[in-house]
Amino acid sequence: MDTFFVIKDSGEKEVFSKEKLKNSLRKTHATEEEISAILLALQPQLCEGVSSKHIYQEAFKLLRRRSRAKASRYYLKRGLMEFGPTGFPFERFIGELFKHKGYLVKIDTIVQGKCVTHEVDVIAQKENEIIFIECKYRNQPGYSVDVKNPLYIYARFQDILENGLLKNEEEKFSGFIATNTKFTDDATAYANCKGLQLISWNYPINNSLKDIIDETGLYPLTCLTSLTKNEKQALLNNGYILVREIYNQVSILRAVGVKESRLNAIFKEGEQLCTL
Repeated sequence: MDTFFVIKDSGEKEVFSKEKLKNSLRKTHATEEEISAILLALQPQLCEGVSSKHIYQEAFKLLRRRSRAKASRYYLKRGLMEFGPTGFPFERFIGELFKHKGYLVKIDTIVQGKCVTHEVDVIAQKENEIIFIECKYRNQPGYSVDVKNPLYIYARFQDILENGLLKNEEEKFSGFIATNTKFTDDATAYANCKGLQLISWNYPINNSLKDIIDETGLYPLTCLTSLTKNEKQALLNNGYILVREIYNQVSILRAVGVKESRLNAIFKEGEQLCTL
C-alpha cells in the first residue's frame, strides 16, 4: 500500500491512512487479527482515486461477516444519518443522552424571549442547571455546520435570557449545539468565544458524540445491521430510538414485520452491542 489519495464524501482528496482505518476498526473492539485480515482482503482495492466511502463499505462487509455487533459500532455514523429525513428523531436521541445523565428533558418547547418566541429543540434541567440544546441534523455525509448557526443560536438564547429565564443567582444556564456531522473552524471559534458548548461526531476530543455513545452504550437502533431500513423507520415512527429499547422485545419487533427466523439474530446483535 504505497502513498495514494482517496476521495472523501465532501469531494476533497486526502492521503490514505492505514493507521486511521485500523484505529476506526479498533474502536469497534475488533481484534488485531481481525484488523489484519480485513486490511489484507482490502489491499487489491486500495489504489489512487478510490472513494473513502467505498473503502468503508468494503471494510464494513468484511467486519460484519465476523461480528454483527462490531459492524454495528462501525456503522454508527451512518446509522445516525438513517434517523432522517427530519431532525426530530435526532432531537429525541440527544434528549436520551441527557436523560442518562439525570436531567429532566423536554423536546421542542416554545419559550418566550424578550422580543419574540423561540422553539428550543431540547431543554435539560437538573437542580439549578438549565441547558438549552439546538440540534443540527444532516442525513447526508459531507456537510458541516457553519458559523451562521452559532451566530443565530447565540442571539436566540440571549433573547430568552433577557426575558428573565434565570429566576435567581443560583440558577446557571448553558447553551449547546449538537450535530451528527461536524463544525467548521469558524463555527467552533465563534461558539468557544461566546461560551456555547458544541457536540459533534468528533468534537470535543474525548467527549464527542461518538465517545458519549460508546461510553454510555446508548446506541441508536438505526445502527443495527440485522434490521432493514423499513423496520428501522417503523420503529422510529413508533417512538423507539435506542437499541436497548427494542432488541429483546419480541412483540415490538413482530409489530413492525420482523420474521420469527430473524428475531434471534437481532437479539444476539443487540445484546453484544449493549454489553461490549
